[in-house]
Amino acid sequence: MVKSKSKVAIIGSGFVGASTAFAMAINGLVAEMVLIDVNKEKAFGEAMDINHGLSFLSPMSIYSGDYSDCKDCDIIIITAGVNRKPGETRLDLAKKNVSIMKGIAENVMKYYNQGVILMVANPVDVLTYMFHKWAGLPEGKVMGSGTVLDSSRFRYLLSEKLNVDVRNIHGYMIGEHGDSQLPVWSGVNIAGMKIDDYCKAHNISFTEEDKQKIVQEVKMAGATIIKNKGATYYAIACSVNRIVEALLKDQNSIMTVGSVINNKYGINDVALNLPCIVNSNGVDRVLDISLTDEELKALRYSADQVKAIIDQVKDI
Repeated sequence: MVKSKSKVAIIGSGFVGASTAFAMAINGLVAEMVLIDVNKEKAFGEAMDINHGLSFLSPMSIYSGDYSDCKDCDIIIITAGVNRKPGETRLDLAKKNVSIMKGIAENVMKYYNQGVILMVANPVDVLTYMFHKWAGLPEGKVMGSGTVLDSSRFRYLLSEKLNVDVRNIHGYMIGEHGDSQLPVWSGVNIAGMKIDDYCKAHNISFTEEDKQKIVQEVKMAGATIIKNKGATYYAIACSVNRIVEALLKDQNSIMTVGSVINNKYGINDVALNLPCIVNSNGVDRVLDISLTDEELKALRYSADQVKAIIDQVKDI
C-alpha cells in the first residue's frame, strides 16, 4: 500500500547523500526529507539549495536536522563515512567506517521506531552486517544498496556491446559489492532469449574474452570514476532513488540489494547481495535463482571474502 505521506532521513550530506537528496526531490518521492550530518552547516546548505528549486518540482518539506528526526521515518538512508581514496579498495575502508558507523547506529537507534535502514556507505556489505547486529532488527529491515549499481553498470556495458536499449537487458551482478562480485551469465536475457542465443540469432560476436572484459570494467568502474573525478555519486544516487521508490510504493521489485543471508546456497551469517523482493517491509524475501556450479562456487568465494573482513572488524 502506497503511503500518502512519507518521511525519509539521509545521514551524511556529502557527495552521495546530497546527490541522493537531489534525485529524490526531482522525482517527488517523499513528502518530508531531513538531512543529518556532523557538519550541520553543510546539511543546512544542501537543504536550502534544493528548497530553492521546489517551485520547479513537487511540493515537499526538506530541512536539516539531527538524530531525533529519525523518529517516524519510513526509511533512514546512511551515506556517512570516510570516502574511498584513489587506489583504495572498498574493503580497505572497513576499519575506518565500522568505527564511525557504530556511533551512528547508537544515535539512530535512540530514536528509531519504524521503517527500513538502508545502508549505502562503503564497504556496504560489511556495514550492513554490522548495523544489523547492532540494531537487533529483523534481517529484512536493515538492507544495503548492494550490487544494484553494479548490475546497472553491467546492463549498460551489455547495451553498448549489443546496441540494445539498456532497459531491455536483464542481468545481475551478485555477491560482494567489490572485487569478488560475479555476473550471473546463465540468467542474462534479452527479449526472453539467453544472451548467447540472442547474439547467435543476430550474428553478433560475443566471445568469452568479451564477457571477461565487461565484468572487469564493471569491477573497476568505481575506481576509474574516482581516478577521473574524485568520487562516484550520480549513479549511486539514481540506484538509491530506485530502491527508495520500491520501498515507499510497496512495489515488490526484484533488486540485488544486500541483507544478512542464512541458509542460502550453503551460505550463512554474512551480508550478501542477491536478487530480492523489495517492498515496504524492506527485503521481503531473498530469491532462490538457478546458478551453474561455477557461479555457485564463485558466490561462496565472494561470501568468504566479506566474512574475512567482518571477522577483522566485528569486535570494534
